[in-house]
Amino acid sequence: MTNDLGALDSQGWWAVVVTYEGKATCARFESVRPAEHPGGVWARPGEWSSSLDEAAYMAGVERIRSAIADGVVYQANLCRVLSAELPGESSIAGLGARLATGNPAPYSMTMKVPGLEVACASPELYLSRDGDVVESRPIKGTAKTVDGLTAKDDAENVMIVDLVRNDLGRVAEVGSVEVPGLCELEEHPGLVHLVSTVRARMAGGGWPELIAATFPPGSVTGAPKASALDLLEVLEPVPRGPYCGAIGWVDADAGRGALAVGIRSFWAENGLLRFGTGAGITWGSDPLREWRETELKAARLLEVASGDGAGPDLAERGTRRS
Repeated sequence: MTNDLGALDSQGWWAVVVTYEGKATCARFESVRPAEHPGGVWARPGEWSSSLDEAAYMAGVERIRSAIADGVVYQANLCRVLSAELPGESSIAGLGARLATGNPAPYSMTMKVPGLEVACASPELYLSRDGDVVESRPIKGTAKTVDGLTAKDDAENVMIVDLVRNDLGRVAEVGSVEVPGLCELEEHPGLVHLVSTVRARMAGGGWPELIAATFPPGSVTGAPKASALDLLEVLEPVPRGPYCGAIGWVDADAGRGALAVGIRSFWAENGLLRFGTGAGITWGSDPLREWRETELKAARLLEVASGDGAGPDLAERGTRRS
């Protein structure tokens, strides 16, 4: 196991987690096989606390709108982290298995190594690489149904596509960056997303250079990225950890890999189970609507963590502040 991203260009099959704050964990495995996934209850709905309650989150939305009016940013992704006590007998591996059945996602992954336990059900591709061809599929625009999507969602998606094009352009061959898919509709359990595809051919370098040019993912930061990161550091009271970072695998021997944006993800830390949720804020954002979007994104996943496969819509229940 190493914290050096350069190892991903060496040899072997690696599981990778990079926290939003930039700490990398790369674990090389001699073989990959199904693991035991015990069941259990990880956290009941009423047990979760939130780093930002409804009032604080809505105030943060207004702060971002003021920053947009002042020309500091034109989009920022405001997030909050939920926490609950993790029962000692509960297994992250078991939670990963429940996510795979209760909330199937294209970039599901469970990783448990010393000092790090993550169960991910991400629908969003941060980076894939096949030789020198790289691709990112940012998600921007979320609603319960297609009818709930608005012009704001399209505008937000296009903003982030421009950011991702610029990020990939730092390491791409001149003229190779393209957008083969823009604002395409994807359906996932309990909600719909707008997804775009940005593709490029690398001019040189490896995983460290690629991640350095594009991290943190644009869809969970904002634009301009540097200004959004400064603003979010002020507004968000706790670190995001693996949430909004990168989670995935790299086959160094084959020159291939796929890293998801670390959304729809749980992680264990200091006896607590944590989960992050957020929303992209633009000038057209309504604070209450954005709060409800964070609830919508969390609802199904918190239901899975309760050990129940069905139940009332948790988006209607809210959370309490720690």
